[in-house]
Amino acid sequence: MQKILFYSDFCSSTHRLMTRWLLLLALAVFAHPLSSAAQSSPPNLVILFADDLGYGDLGVYGHPTIRTPHLDRMAAEGMKFTQFYVGASICTPSRAALLTGRLPQRSGMSSDRRGVLFPDSKLGLPTEEHTIAEMLRERGYATAAIGKWHLGHLPEFLPTNHGFDLYFGIPYSNDMDRVGDNTHIANPPGNNIWIDPKIETWNVPLMRNEEIVERPAEQHTITRRYTQEAVQFIEAHQDQPFFVYLPYSLPHVPLFASEDFQTSPRGPYGDVVEEIDWSVGQVMETLHTLGLAENTLVVFTSDNGPWLTYQTQGGSSGLLRDGKGTTWDGGMRVPALAWWPGTIAPGTVTDALATTMDLLPTAAALAEATLPQDRPYDGTSLLPLLRGETDAVRNTVPFYRGTQLFALRQGPWKAHFITRGAYETDQGPQVLDTPELYHLDHDPSEQFNIADRHPDVVAALLAEAERLRASLTPAPSRLDARIGE
Repeated sequence: MQKILFYSDFCSSTHRLMTRWLLLLALAVFAHPLSSAAQSSPPNLVILFADDLGYGDLGVYGHPTIRTPHLDRMAAEGMKFTQFYVGASICTPSRAALLTGRLPQRSGMSSDRRGVLFPDSKLGLPTEEHTIAEMLRERGYATAAIGKWHLGHLPEFLPTNHGFDLYFGIPYSNDMDRVGDNTHIANPPGNNIWIDPKIETWNVPLMRNEEIVERPAEQHTITRRYTQEAVQFIEAHQDQPFFVYLPYSLPHVPLFASEDFQTSPRGPYGDVVEEIDWSVGQVMETLHTLGLAENTLVVFTSDNGPWLTYQTQGGSSGLLRDGKGTTWDGGMRVPALAWWPGTIAPGTVTDALATTMDLLPTAAALAEATLPQDRPYDGTSLLPLLRGETDAVRNTVPFYRGTQLFALRQGPWKAHFITRGAYETDQGPQVLDTPELYHLDHDPSEQFNIADRHPDVVAALLAEAERLRASLTPAPSRLDARIGE
């Protein structure tokens, strides 16, 4: 029998539906009050930057014995990059590239003599460079650098003079300021300083802003203390937009981990990576607890590939060729994850080309900031890629070592013009009469030179390399000058 719906029944039904709808709406609004308020301000930015972490060193990138549940979760809830590159295959120039959005050759933060800055270095990142922190602070962001700086340890070059409100960390690599005559890993193991490191072997300072607060730094707890500092900064600035740059001192040798993390099947290297993974989890949990997750972009990556000459004390580049210090992909292609709940589609895996130099334009897009027009930039905003609006933002990646263009990638093709090994395996630069050519989609390990089969591709890459060289005259190096000279 057909039911007759009277007007009173319709009104009653409509009232019940409206009441239920309003109740659900109220629950949605009040379930995340902080998140709703937070989204009225520009998105926050957190960059987590590991030191010497290789492409193959995370569970989500295929490592069989290093346990990284928080980074794996970050990938599952966000975006995993499979073809993400750095601006240089060694610490100082790589960090300059990230913070300025420019090839380090433009700022003088590269050298053919000294690869990085040292405790006796006289100079650092030029004050004329406009960092991510300076750009965001101009837009009302609170800014903090927590961890390894390595862009100049003298007062005028520290983070507090490059746009950061707060600095807490070690001003250069944790293996510097070495005390006494110590043994390198190339010598037979035994009482090797790298196999069984002691805090007092490295007299590295821990700084707060421009003051040394501990020397030598207690490196067993350094990752934990960096994490605590980052969490406290986020909590203290939850009511305004913030930028946290957290460049970990590890897994650069010497390897130190907190006692709770000295359990990895991978040994000491796995210990420090697993503690970094814990740190990432703490940051993500803090953002969730404060209702800030949906208004915060978190990026995790590494400054260069693994330091392979340190054997098991160094990491793995997975299926990529070689490691730190080289322009093979193992030296410059790194793991990279982006997490932004509600904006990045969960479980996204992208093979789009991207670089650390793209992070400054991305930050500018987040904050609706205008980049200075008096200098060229080498990055492009990743925001359309993160939002799923495009599947590519760039087609070319240059590979510099020192001031020289060693290789160039366009699409899947990579041409090497100069090759050179890293550190102990270095026999000097080998200028190639004919470039080597690799198809990285087919041959990510760069094992099969196919230049003779594709002379047209080689010619196109040579022409693009010449165009790039003509457009970029490297600035005088700021890495060579020493205190007292």
